[in-house]
Amino acid sequence: MRVRLDLGPIQETLLLTLHARALDDRAPAPILGDALSAALEERIDYDFAKLKVKASLIAGTALRAKKLDDAVRRFVAAHPDAVVLDLGCGLDTRVFRCDPPGGVDWYDVDFPEVVALRPRFLPERSRLVAADLRTTGWASALPADRPAMIVAEGVLPFMPGDSFQRMVRELTGHFPGGELVLNGYTRFAAWAMKYHPSIKALNIRAAQGFDDPREPEGWGAGLTLAEEQLLARAPEVAAFPRPLRGFTRLTGRSAALARQGGRVLRYRF
Repeated sequence: MRVRLDLGPIQETLLLTLHARALDDRAPAPILGDALSAALEERIDYDFAKLKVKASLIAGTALRAKKLDDAVRRFVAAHPDAVVLDLGCGLDTRVFRCDPPGGVDWYDVDFPEVVALRPRFLPERSRLVAADLRTTGWASALPADRPAMIVAEGVLPFMPGDSFQRMVRELTGHFPGGELVLNGYTRFAAWAMKYHPSIKALNIRAAQGFDDPREPEGWGAGLTLAEEQLLARAPEVAAFPRPLRGFTRLTGRSAALARQGGRVLRYRF
């Protein structure tokens, strides 16, 4: 029997990314290949068709998730005793895709009503933290003596004012060191999100972003840019469907245009 979910507008965005990962898995040449997300979607009673997900969103969501996963895998391989925070986790299956070593403590963090869903749909593999990322203090219960990998996928645009920067400062101050990896929306990309058919269907306003990848170095969080990956230049673009593949490769010739199409930023602290 399918389960109907009662979610607010911001929380409902988890269904958009879940649907995109599921559609990628069903594609002839998947980029992420997240079979668990595809199976999970089948258990939810929701009109996914209303999201009007296009090929660009499917491919982009899958590719950014793959690059974020790669960053996590490299970090936990180098730090098998690490703490991993997956912020705004929704119903993401990253912990299963990355399959961290047993010494890693993985924390999936999201609104209370979202983390309450995870045991209903996913096997127990991580520790769950019920928190509104826009508030302070929730990180105090986390271990503070081990290196941390902080993952923030799709979080930045939905945090008002300087709440994202404040959260990052609190987290980097809590841990002795580690990395922060996120998909770094430009200001234009974040502004344009609210006009995307899929976001319009959820009636979400998005606004937060930054252009210069070194801007977070000035947030007072001890961040140093380690890597900027422009997704339009990734080899996985070869698996994009036509004509999206050709258009993406064309935009990839310009760094300015490629940044609008998506990037993954990694910082050390």
